[in-house]
Amino acid sequence: MKTFSAKPTDLDKRWLLIDADGLVLGRLATVIAMRLRGKHKPSYTPHMDCGDNIVVINAEKVQLTGNKRADSIFYWHTGYPGGIKGRSKGAILDGKYPGRVIEKAVERMVPRGPLGRRVMKNLRVYAGPEHPHAAQQPEPLDVAAMNRKNTRI
Repeated sequence: MKTFSAKPTDLDKRWLLIDADGLVLGRLATVIAMRLRGKHKPSYTPHMDCGDNIVVINAEKVQLTGNKRADSIFYWHTGYPGGIKGRSKGAILDGKYPGRVIEKAVERMVPRGPLGRRVMKNLRVYAGPEHPHAAQQPEPLDVAAMNRKNTRI
């Protein structure tokens, strides 16, 4: 029996809609990363982008466990001496672009390199309940029903 390797004609990409209201960030990010890569499909091929397109709404209402809202900090460097800066996840969620917390969590779970950048283009995150992808008819994915620990209400 030969090993199956998917070709671009074999790919079946679907559109999924995830409501992040009340979901725990890390658990949500693992589900999204797995679906983006396509690891939930029996036709998964490591070198192909065989995952689904995912739309996440209500990103501003995602929950963090413990003290991560204040203690977990995203760092970056400006390139100048002493130019390290940081912002807590809580500050980002309360700021102008709360969806970046989900994007960054998922980005760190997919591989780095050309395939990872290609896969990340299939993720769309919106802070509120509205999204412009109604024409694609995304199917809702209930992450809260997968495990009782996925929600924090």
